[in-house]
Amino acid sequence: MFKFPENLYSDVRIEDVYETKIVYKLGEVEEARTRKYKGAFIRVFDGQRWYYSSTSNIANIQNELETLASYATLDEKIMENPIVKKFQVHKEKLIKFEKDSVEKIEEDEKHELLKNFFPILKESKFMTNWTATYVDRKVVKSFYSSKGSEIVFDTQTAGFSIYLYFSHGEKKFSEGFQKAYNSFYKLHGKEEELKSFIKKCEEFLLNSKPIEAGQYTVILSPLAAGIFAHESFGHKSESDFMLGNEAMKKEWTVGKKVGSDILSIVDDGNIEGTGYTPFDDEGTKAEKTYLIKKGILSGRLHNATTAYHLNEDLTGNARAVNFEFEPIVRMTTTFIEAGSKTKEELFSEVEDGVYIEGVKHGSGMSTFTIAPSVAYRIRDGKIAEPVNISVVTGNVMETLKEIDGLSNEVELLSSVLGGCGKMEQWPLPVGFGGPYVRVKKLNVY
Repeated sequence: MFKFPENLYSDVRIEDVYETKIVYKLGEVEEARTRKYKGAFIRVFDGQRWYYSSTSNIANIQNELETLASYATLDEKIMENPIVKKFQVHKEKLIKFEKDSVEKIEEDEKHELLKNFFPILKESKFMTNWTATYVDRKVVKSFYSSKGSEIVFDTQTAGFSIYLYFSHGEKKFSEGFQKAYNSFYKLHGKEEELKSFIKKCEEFLLNSKPIEAGQYTVILSPLAAGIFAHESFGHKSESDFMLGNEAMKKEWTVGKKVGSDILSIVDDGNIEGTGYTPFDDEGTKAEKTYLIKKGILSGRLHNATTAYHLNEDLTGNARAVNFEFEPIVRMTTTFIEAGSKTKEELFSEVEDGVYIEGVKHGSGMSTFTIAPSVAYRIRDGKIAEPVNISVVTGNVMETLKEIDGLSNEVELLSSVLGGCGKMEQWPLPVGFGGPYVRVKKLNVY
């Protein structure tokens, strides 16, 4: 397709994007837009440095290649460069979402999906405000390289988020109900689930009380466990943090015991959801990468540069938020694998503890914090009264070793409106989740 400059490595990433966003506030439409666009990111490498450009003029890609090449220093042995040798070569077309493409769904049908929730949202006497948002995004991505790669694949997400605001006297509470899938049609039939969700929110508003600060046994929901795995461990596994940082390399030595024997954390771009990335933005095929396996640090996430410098294999984690940015090391779908206990067994073994169900946000590298939105006391092995918690926090490495129970079912979740942020690239679609996770001891405030 392109005439790549000789004696240089080059690649081209083209994105053909379709997206919709519809927003209603208290039943009135505030935004409704659909747009289509194409863009390309072009790279040239001469063995010493990279030269980048991005363009929305697809017809100008060849000129962009030649312009970038004019800045570079030619190298007859560029294909022997150790970074270039890392790049995989694939010729594959993987189109999965043509049949039920969101582009084929009429906009009226997308509006109607949200409108079906309106009668339910008007029933609560404690609800003071609400915003309902529908989003979808389909990307057909093409990748070509001077080593011979010719890859075409698509990704797709459709989802809605209904953010609810409640008030009773001086007490206020807000929470979001959201769903996202690779298919629009999987979003239907969620009305009864929303009713139950609103009822739970009302009960939390009326009955929750501040918790007494201290150390508790804590059970994390799949949502909370996924956020913990992503924020507290996944980011530390992105190996570009280790380049030039000898202390981080030493702390992050593969083969080191870092967690409980029952703990395994995985990153895998092959799993359908918002983290689905069958090929990364350097043309590398997605891999199932164990970051921790049975408590042992087992792997890291890489692009070609970090894989070369750390002398490890590619993992398929070179990702850019869109065609305007260069690929950097990013997660795909990161989750904790299942354990052996049922959910009921996990709770029944806790005499006094805390259950974190919903999460406002989480963050952390060496020390992590999770800010719960919905939480409950556990008493005598059962979920008891709702409690207000500001944060749950702990040292990442200590917490990994405190995990003493995992449920035998995993729930994987997709982000609707947000995504992962790193450097200036936000929001990148990712997936996350896990089983119910029990931690023997965490600080609760």
